[in-house]
Amino acid sequence: MNSVCRALVCAMFVLWPSMGLAAGAGESAGTGAGAAAATAAVNAAGPATTVNQNVAQGGSANGSSAQSVASSDGVAGAHDTIPPGTTITMQNWQQYQQFMPDGMIALFKGEYFWKMPSDVEMEVGPTVIHPLPATYLAATEKYASQVRLVTLPGGGLNIENYQGGIPFPNPGEPNKGWKILANFWFRYYPHLVVNSPDSLGFACTEDSYSNIACQKNISVFRQMSYNTDPGVPTTIPGGAGVFFTFWNMIMEPEQSKYSAALTIAYTDLTRPQSDYVFKPAFRRSEPLGAAARCDSNSFDNTPDDRRFGFDGNPPLFDAKWLRDGKILSLMDTGTAGGDFPRNFDMPLGWPKPSWGKWEVRDVQVIDIRRIPSEASGYCYGKRIMYVDKQWYGALWQDLYDEHLRFWKIVFIQPNVMEVPGLGLQNSSGAGLSHYWDIQNNHATFSGPNDGHGYLVLINDQVPKDMQDLRRYTSPSGLNEIMR
Repeated sequence: MNSVCRALVCAMFVLWPSMGLAAGAGESAGTGAGAAAATAAVNAAGPATTVNQNVAQGGSANGSSAQSVASSDGVAGAHDTIPPGTTITMQNWQQYQQFMPDGMIALFKGEYFWKMPSDVEMEVGPTVIHPLPATYLAATEKYASQVRLVTLPGGGLNIENYQGGIPFPNPGEPNKGWKILANFWFRYYPHLVVNSPDSLGFACTEDSYSNIACQKNISVFRQMSYNTDPGVPTTIPGGAGVFFTFWNMIMEPEQSKYSAALTIAYTDLTRPQSDYVFKPAFRRSEPLGAAARCDSNSFDNTPDDRRFGFDGNPPLFDAKWLRDGKILSLMDTGTAGGDFPRNFDMPLGWPKPSWGKWEVRDVQVIDIRRIPSEASGYCYGKRIMYVDKQWYGALWQDLYDEHLRFWKIVFIQPNVMEVPGLGLQNSSGAGLSHYWDIQNNHATFSGPNDGHGYLVLINDQVPKDMQDLRRYTSPSGLNEIMR
């Protein structure tokens, strides 16, 4: 892969730092009142010390008041959560390691080149639940009962009859892990999310000598099918068969300017995603082969790591549920996390205390591996994903190489943002990612805010010229660059 393609692999993480089957689905999908109860439970999910922000238009599915506190004294049992006001440091972290994923524990232990800074401080606040959009939950209640799993000839699983919302609002066995993966794949996402020329995203790498290289870019994500945002067609005209598209173009540094890429994902999950790149020297686009999905080169994230943690076609993977648990996460950071490296706790690139308060989140932990018939030559032997139980986004990942040796530690920070008409959402289409390669002592960081003071543009906030369907969702649109 040439230098243009290598740059674009990293660039495509600015909006996507980093972000699902067999018979027996009935107990997961539920019917009628069962599905409705499950969606209400999704919005209510959270540890005992929880603040529920009912900001969705028209109220939340669980009908809570504008702001309700689940715990009157703000302190739960010692083994249930971490009391708000607690500050975790190098001196006391072991008291709280039950709330840490394996990779975070490794950073605190200092087992590898990448380790926690000695002055690390993680202040814990209450867990804040932002209800999923009422329209997305309505789609869940309407369609979840018809969703089914099927076994494919190659041994993988696929989903049938999905029309929108959470496919499995109460995932259970059999195939519980794959159902959670399906919920991740079809989690709520705004219809249109953009980094415009006035709001560039960034992606930076760091090596063991503290050498840093950064690029800035513009990007356009568009969900073409299964939309639930008010006023947006369920399927965009001309978008039948396409789930989403992602267009990205580098603006800095100058030597990479106008290098661009487009990914097209399909509603038929068995159809491989289409990846195209535009090379300024040739002034034309060309497709990338399937092997490029594992090619990270000088970066630390592959195309299969996109879309906030995972962008591999689900039927190519098995997913095993390991356990439910609770982990620390930091999502409501405002515009913090821009201006790398000055606004990060270096050299690790960890969030500074000024970024905000950490939360204890309920998660479902799954082990994702290629199915045996597709495993040969694949870059990862397993992917341990920590999926938020309330809105199904990935919060953390531990990645292992093909020989099952620990390889990469991945911290994903979805940005809590106001989605027009739907209130604050954890899945806003923007977020930060931190990838630490512990085998090669290399790291990659990306986010939607390069220091300009705000994040992304969503739906009607997007300038009209960046709403052009053909230009930003098709290979022919790539060819219009530099013309």
